[in-house]
Amino acid sequence: MSNVYKLEDISFKQQTLASSFTVIGTGLHTGLKVIMTVMPAEIDTGYTFIRRDVTSDRAEVHARWNNVIDTRLSTTLGNSLGVRVSTVEHILAALYGCGIDNAHIVLDAPEVPIMDGSAKPYVSIINKIGLVEQDAPRRAILIKKPVYVGDGEKEAWLLPSSQPWIEMDIDFDRPIIGKQKISLPLNNHVFSNEIADARTFGFHEQVATLQKLGLAKGGSLRNAVLLKDNIVMNEEGLRYVDEFVRHKYLDAVGDLSLMGARFVGKYVGKCSGHSINNALLRELMLNDNCWDYVNLKDVYNNRADFETRKAY
Repeated sequence: MSNVYKLEDISFKQQTLASSFTVIGTGLHTGLKVIMTVMPAEIDTGYTFIRRDVTSDRAEVHARWNNVIDTRLSTTLGNSLGVRVSTVEHILAALYGCGIDNAHIVLDAPEVPIMDGSAKPYVSIINKIGLVEQDAPRRAILIKKPVYVGDGEKEAWLLPSSQPWIEMDIDFDRPIIGKQKISLPLNNHVFSNEIADARTFGFHEQVATLQKLGLAKGGSLRNAVLLKDNIVMNEEGLRYVDEFVRHKYLDAVGDLSLMGARFVGKYVGKCSGHSINNALLRELMLNDNCWDYVNLKDVYNNRADFETRKAY
């Protein structure tokens, strides 16, 4: 196909997958086996989860900020008919980070498979499949004025920026994590090569409590970094010294994808997580004087610096 291209190519038109792919895995919190197929989708449809284990009239759950119904340890979406899909952030981060605007995500369980705890398995497949350009302009949310939410300990901002950017700070009372910071542009290359393989992490002393609450039933050393005291229990160790903050960057990409469009601005998070991220999007949408909904091409049309345009 002549309109299939690699991830590093730039487009101001919408994009979808060149073909479908299927993965089989386990839900991190439910422990259920999941078969998930990610499919190309029509222009202006965004990301839609489709539960094929429920009746077709109830099956669709749209990946939008206002459909977030739970943020305990992961992001859960729901529709008005009570159908839920949980732990959506990693597949959404992979789709958004690889430049896909429209996709159907079909699954036979209420939770996305956790795979190895990162977005890399999805990104690797998408890299092989490639993308297809669609005959419609890409739309973007351009941040014009600062937006802030926080409680003093957990904080997040969206700020004006010439290109999409994510800055994340974390601070854990454990020497093996401690204070970590990452500040990188958000584009296909950076996401695929610097962020996608950072895994989710948890703490050994919390596992029993989480399982009593019906969470982490599918967790294992194959799909998460597990810390006991100040030791990484995974035999292979860490993929990065700062894998923890890189994974927080990954989670933020997944949560920010729920805007429903590309975004041009800078996200800054300090000890933030899924709850703060969704609160930030809700605050943004309540303040329509802080953003514009525009064609992506128009944002960069008057800029001579092609490297800046390569953010998308």
